[in-house]
Amino acid sequence: MTIPIYQADAFTNRLFGGNPAAICPLTEWLPDETMQKIAAENNLAETAFFVKNGDGYKLRWFTPAYEIDLCGHATLASAHIIFTELDYKGDTINFETVKAGTLTIKKDGGKYAMDFPSRPPIPIELPNGLTEALGKEPIAAYRSRDYFVVYESEDDIVDISPDFFALSKLDTVGVIVTAPGKTVDFVSRFFAPGAGIPEDPVTGSAHCNLIPYWANKLGKDKLHAYQLSSRKGELWCENKGERVLMSGNAVTYLKGEIFI
Repeated sequence: MTIPIYQADAFTNRLFGGNPAAICPLTEWLPDETMQKIAAENNLAETAFFVKNGDGYKLRWFTPAYEIDLCGHATLASAHIIFTELDYKGDTINFETVKAGTLTIKKDGGKYAMDFPSRPPIPIELPNGLTEALGKEPIAAYRSRDYFVVYESEDDIVDISPDFFALSKLDTVGVIVTAPGKTVDFVSRFFAPGAGIPEDPVTGSAHCNLIPYWANKLGKDKLHAYQLSSRKGELWCENKGERVLMSGNAVTYLKGEIFI
């Protein structure tokens, strides 16, 4: 049996930037165990699988370790492949997901605009061990799906050198660190070693937290953001109340076949 596979870099307009995702179009779902093995073999932050569903698609995402509830960059990469490689004629794609509902992606000039659920983080006491794992004390801590940790400056975010083993022991999918940006509204990084992703290059799901937080903090709904991984990602964001919009580019890196 052969299935097609693509790889695209998301939230960037250049190869080897942004966040790489693998994309596997399917005619029907493979066994969960097989999809998990493919994701582990790809060894990227996420591998997306989708199946045609009426006018749209059903979509699932797997890290190298397990299936995840929401992934932004692999959704953007999937839409990019559908638009550019699969002869899709429309300008809007609806992805049906089990845990995140319907995700809509539209062509927006030279970018793709994604409509995602807003997940405002809730203030919490700083968890035991988190400061030690990050190596730098934050000014505030929050939580949604992930821990959400705020620092004073962009330089603080750049300087963080985490203890990934310690982070992997926390009771969360990942840890978002964020601060005001120097040339953009806010910057961030994302660590998820427990999910097999020491540092994720660009994280759409984290921006479901970041956008409502910084919209409220800065008193503005349209925001420009960088994720400061070594590959770096750029997002144009908008707070829409119960939804958030995030826009970015994507470029295709490879296409081929998997033999199973």
